[in-house]
Amino acid sequence: MRRIITPFLFVLLLLTFGVQCTFFEKEKKNNVWEDPVALDIDDIVKRGYIRAVVDNSSTSYYIYRGRRMGYEFELLRNLASSLGVRLHLIVKSDIEDAFLLLNRGKADIVAMNLEISADRKNYVSFSDPIGEVSTVLVQRKSGKMISSIDQLKDQLIHIPQGAIYKSQICNLSQDSTFSVGIMEVREGREQLISKVLEKKIDFTVADRDLALVNATYNNELDVSLEISELSPVAWAVRPNAPSLEKVINSWIGKRKKSGYLATLYSKYFLNSKNSYYRSNSAFSSLGGNKISAYDDIIKTAAENLGWDWRLLASLVYKESGFNPEATSYAGATGLLQLMPVTLERFGVDNPNDPYQSLMGGVNFLKYLDKFWRERIPESNERIKFILASYNIGHGHVEDAWKLTMKYGKNPQYWEHVSHFLKLKTDPEYYRDPIVRSGYAKGHIAVNYVDDILILYNSYRVLVEP
Repeated sequence: MRRIITPFLFVLLLLTFGVQCTFFEKEKKNNVWEDPVALDIDDIVKRGYIRAVVDNSSTSYYIYRGRRMGYEFELLRNLASSLGVRLHLIVKSDIEDAFLLLNRGKADIVAMNLEISADRKNYVSFSDPIGEVSTVLVQRKSGKMISSIDQLKDQLIHIPQGAIYKSQICNLSQDSTFSVGIMEVREGREQLISKVLEKKIDFTVADRDLALVNATYNNELDVSLEISELSPVAWAVRPNAPSLEKVINSWIGKRKKSGYLATLYSKYFLNSKNSYYRSNSAFSSLGGNKISAYDDIIKTAAENLGWDWRLLASLVYKESGFNPEATSYAGATGLLQLMPVTLERFGVDNPNDPYQSLMGGVNFLKYLDKFWRERIPESNERIKFILASYNIGHGHVEDAWKLTMKYGKNPQYWEHVSHFLKLKTDPEYYRDPIVRSGYAKGHIAVNYVDDILILYNSYRVLVEP
């Protein structure tokens, strides 16, 4: 009886949720690349930042003890630095969504360890290969172990939406009676590996490197069955951005020659002990949901301030790296790096006490919020003014605010005011009669705001509220 029910359930699942792959099936093409936005390297450099799509995994991009980490992240950060621009990341697990972002000019690079295929070349251009990867079946050793390709017949495999794995599975056999159920889901590779371990699904497919990293600290995982042989992997760019592609290829060539790529690969793929701690720590966005040891008091302080606690955590990380005993060269101390005069003004007796230091900083932030509230009524814009004021002093930011009005721009938009804050190194502007606080390295404060908001966006995406 059971032998009759099992195939029936399999067919029912396919009809309801998935697709059946046979020798005759051709992979459907998705029309995701009709009219790509014209945006190349000169536009990106002029804009001042490059946007890249990454996956949230232990080898691509994640948060560990407040820091952003990951193989793709470090590569992209190095590329952005070489271009003299900032790096903005977009976290996606769905490759088709990533290609759409690229098409619409919302992203400039898709850095998701993409296998180069003829089908994908209809939509994107590929950089030179960054490495090679093979694909393996991920399963439980205690489950219905599959030891050969033939045993995959009539099995159901869960894969990420838009992944190359679908065509790889479909090409496994030339036998017209061979069928495999494929269920495409909007989840990442590592999320599906976790579901295998949790016995929510039986099988998934993953890049061998990623699968091995997970298998080193999960003895229950078997990743021995190869689905596809080694093939080149690269990054994707818009097909109408040849200059960006050329710059990326030049950068890849130099980093390969210098040994940088090999060193970074070793850090994330060959050091299983470090991978284990980073992935399973309570302070990892992969293994837990904590940013720091001070999350509880940060949450209390943020509630007092009316901020998302992850935004306040971003500020604390930027100031002290969550070290309550941190002291700057200028004498600023504590989690929020307050100067002695500010500590005294806001009632902090012991600057090394995490709670006192934090609440002193929060009281200072509340003061700055009150200072800017009437001038900048929109809260999201006001936060940028508050952060800049916390870094450089509200007098300098106020000067930039006045200059913005004088030159006919909108003083309620940080984008306009930050332009004039950066100009406070120019005598024409800092000697203007309406400027009271004089010369300032305003670009440092502007970058400070960007750094915190970029980090906050990562915390917001990867760490639960």
